[in-house]
Amino acid sequence: MTGLALEPSALLDRFYISFWIPAALLTVALAIKLPSIIRLWRDPLMRAVGGLLLLACAVFVFCTPSMIARVNRLTGVPNFSAPLCYSLITALSGACLLLIVTWRNGRADRSAANRHVRRRVVRAYVGVIIALWGLFLLADVPVERIRDLDTYYAETPFIREEILLYLVAHGAACLIASRLIWNWAHADGLDAWLRWGLKLLGAGCVLNLVFSGSKLTAVVAHWCGRDLDWLSTNLAPPVASLAAILVAAGFILPHAGQYLHDRWRVRRAHRELGRLYRLMRAASGDRVPFVLRATPELRLTRRETFIRDALLQLARHIDPGLGLRSYEAALALGHPPERARALAAAVGILDALDGAGARTPEPASGPDLASLLQEITAISRALGRVEDLTAVRSLATLEKDTAAGVP
Repeated sequence: MTGLALEPSALLDRFYISFWIPAALLTVALAIKLPSIIRLWRDPLMRAVGGLLLLACAVFVFCTPSMIARVNRLTGVPNFSAPLCYSLITALSGACLLLIVTWRNGRADRSAANRHVRRRVVRAYVGVIIALWGLFLLADVPVERIRDLDTYYAETPFIREEILLYLVAHGAACLIASRLIWNWAHADGLDAWLRWGLKLLGAGCVLNLVFSGSKLTAVVAHWCGRDLDWLSTNLAPPVASLAAILVAAGFILPHAGQYLHDRWRVRRAHRELGRLYRLMRAASGDRVPFVLRATPELRLTRRETFIRDALLQLARHIDPGLGLRSYEAALALGHPPERARALAAAVGILDALDGAGARTPEPASGPDLASLLQEITAISRALGRVEDLTAVRSLATLEKDTAAGVP
């Protein structure tokens, strides 16, 4: 059994996630939000969202091992990428706090108190970034370390304080942000897509907290003479990648989900009107012009307009008495009032189409006509309930014959 055991570092290597994957997803999230950010640039909420996504993309671009080596080579300074990456991570932490502070209760908070809090956050994290660069200038780090700088220089003066400073700043931001996001995600009155987006953002913040905790534990272990480097080198990077994926999904889900839900709702409404549309089209003999590349909304609007226009022409031939008897018959057969109204309207339309030419036209009443035009979707559904329509029509006809004394 011991021969099959794996070291933690070897086990975690199997779950390596390339930094380019979260970078790509964050870029997609930024592209989705970019039109709104540009259009509403004066809105502090949009600026906070844009800054967060842009900094998140920068973090996963400049923190990849290949980019770290390239930046060091271009600048000619060993480990120049260290303060650059630490600064980007710290700026991302501040941007996350700015977003949560600005985005309270589902809307941007533009109060004077909120502006004061935002300025304090900006000043605090700008101060941290300045301190990071100052400590790097004072530190002596001649050996380039691409993947394990945090633990390799954990006991080196000045760079030790720099590592501790960026981890504490990052962890504090993640802790505050995760608490605020989770509280908001469980508030009442949120859209379902937004609620799930917030939960994903909250989960991403918690994983970022695990990232900071893993690296900080490895550094403190060095101070205590223990070797837990795998926490920083093998655990923290995939945790950070997974956190970024969740954050990107948290931004993408509300927009993509709402878009797909709207498309599905429009297409379902278009499909549900199909029976009534085909019935009216067959009765009128009109040809509807085909529009190339019509949007789903336009096709739905054209179908609704055609049905209502045809019903306006047919309404004067609909027998109000038959409609009332059909409604009572549907109720007697156990249908709820809403469905009973739709079945009665469908029976009246079918009866009018069967004998429109023979019946003397009667002026349609305003309220009944308005109800008829508003309930076209329910009427179209009722046309698909053939057995119910037959039963309602038969009972309504029986009631009419009984009232007339026909044996």
